Amino acid sequence: MAAPTRVRLAELVATISLGTDLGLGQPMEHVIRQTLIALRLADLLDLSSADREVVYYSGLLAWVGCHTDAYEQSKWFGDDLALKRDAMFADWSPVGAARFLAGHVGAGAPPMKRVRAGLAFPGGGRRWFSSMLENHWRTADLFADRLGLGEDVRGSLAQSYEWWDGRGLAGLAGEEIRLTSRVVYLADVVAAFERFGGPGAALACAQQRSGSQLDPALVELFCAHAPELLTGIDGESHWSEIIAAEPGLERIVDEDGLDRVLAAMGDFADLKSPYFIGHAAEVADLAGRAAAAMGLAAENVRTIRWAGLVHDIGRLGVSNAIWDKTGPLSLTEMERVRMHPYLTERMLTSSPALSEIAAIAGLHHERLDGSGYPRGLSGTSIPTSGRVLAAADRYSTLTAGRPHRPPYAPEAAAALLRDDVQAGRLDGPAVEAVLTSAGHRVRRRAAWPAGLTNREIELLRLMTLGLTNRAIAERLHIAPKTVGAHVEHIYTKTGATNRATAGLFAMQHGLMSDFER
Repeated sequence: MAAPTRVRLAELVATISLGTDLGLGQPMEHVIRQTLIALRLADLLDLSSADREVVYYSGLLAWVGCHTDAYEQSKWFGDDLALKRDAMFADWSPVGAARFLAGHVGAGAPPMKRVRAGLAFPGGGRRWFSSMLENHWRTADLFADRLGLGEDVRGSLAQSYEWWDGRGLAGLAGEEIRLTSRVVYLADVVAAFERFGGPGAALACAQQRSGSQLDPALVELFCAHAPELLTGIDGESHWSEIIAAEPGLERIVDEDGLDRVLAAMGDFADLKSPYFIGHAAEVADLAGRAAAAMGLAAENVRTIRWAGLVHDIGRLGVSNAIWDKTGPLSLTEMERVRMHPYLTERMLTSSPALSEIAAIAGLHHERLDGSGYPRGLSGTSIPTSGRVLAAADRYSTLTAGRPHRPPYAPEAAAALLRDDVQAGRLDGPAVEAVLTSAGHRVRRRAAWPAGLTNREIELLRLMTLGLTNRAIAERLHIAPKTVGAHVEHIYTKTGATNRATAGLFAMQHGLMSDFER
């Protein structure tokens, strides 16, 4: 097992862009295609190598935070993937936006529930919706920081949602907006319409939005050179092209850097639902220590741990209407769930350097008796690495709460894993190694970040899981007014403004990894 110790940063960023595609409800390589269009525009503008680098990385990362508040998106609009897919083609004038929201609030719900959602949305729903783009930007900025990208890239990302006429996120207008951000925004819009309706649709959309969303001079340049800008953009795969297009010298990520980037990828995928936060880090920790306890070679232990960090990034391709459902899943919904390990492997294998990690990560729901998914592998076709990861994922999932059930106590979870061994589903040595590792997971902390108190940490964790103030009050046996006061203190200390940004803070500081839910 020869996992990489040196990988190009471009490969890692392009890989996570495939997850962004899934989170946007788009086919894979949508973000890659838009970035190639942006780079071609940059060439026409004769931008410097430094600016082309900003266009490259900000183009690939502009929408990386689109799933940060998918829990709330699903709560108000049903299928969050369908919402974002439709939003790409919506008219976002004041009248058009009102029509879009009215047509999507409560989508997929029974008639009475949809009516109730429509009546409730002008209050809490609209306040949340107005902060959605800021949530996405904050996530993208944090991710870029964890990747070690510079202030120029982060500054351009901060302006990714600005409109030429000043009606964007921060109210910047015209040439106040960085040119790199304007280029990426135009490419984002035309790439979607080109795929939907061909070059004619892309041209028509650019011209229609010129002077409102888009820079008129850039629109004029795009229209004048549309054939060369869009040539071949609808091809089957542009992976090699986007990697080769990395501006300047290749950025190489060493072993320590790869560990940080894969951890960031896993953490950000976990933001898909408050029920998942901390899961990737916990699985990686359990699987890595279990593999070491079983006497596997150090390089194998490292690769298994890396696979644990990214094993669930395929979850981005499944709607929160399924992940956060409180009742039983339908056959169709279950089939969607069964695809997420395949999507994980599909994303990771796009980069040849990550192929060994991909092969292990895709095994976390396979079972020795052939009852697992997505491939239904059995017996010796599942290597030791896959068996360890499957046991670690099973234990972590059981000891965490899910929409349809409370968390199992560690002892009960251990009993269920041993039942799986007796039934021939999980590997005995792997299960015992995972359970031994879980029994020694002790973490002490001298002080909480941002000066938070023990009680505030408790509330922050419950907020991150998506509990309302009333539900938190009931769980902690305190008054809702007291919860509200604590929440305001948490927001003040952490700089968070809502559940999504509070979840970002909790994830950034590792506050969920040792939280028994």
